[in-house]
Amino acid sequence: MSDLGFGEFFRQLAYKSAWYGSSVWAADRWFPSSRLCGGCGAINTGLALADRTWVCGCGLEHDRDVNAARNLLEAMDREQQAA
Repeated sequence: MSDLGFGEFFRQLAYKSAWYGSSVWAADRWFPSSRLCGGCGAINTGLALADRTWVCGCGLEHDRDVNAARNLLEAMDREQQAA
């Protein structure tokens, strides 16, 4: 994985986005985007990669990918508002 050049890809993406007046945001590598409940903030430590849906203790049912996308968007918004 380390020789696939993701760092270079990100560098070029940031360069091009600045060129067009846009921006790029990257989450921390260990951000629990799919494990984090979007409702109560609990982290599901028992979530396996094969689990495509899960129910939190607060009662919310999550689709893994949709939940991750919402959590990443919220994290990006929080970080940009803090800056």
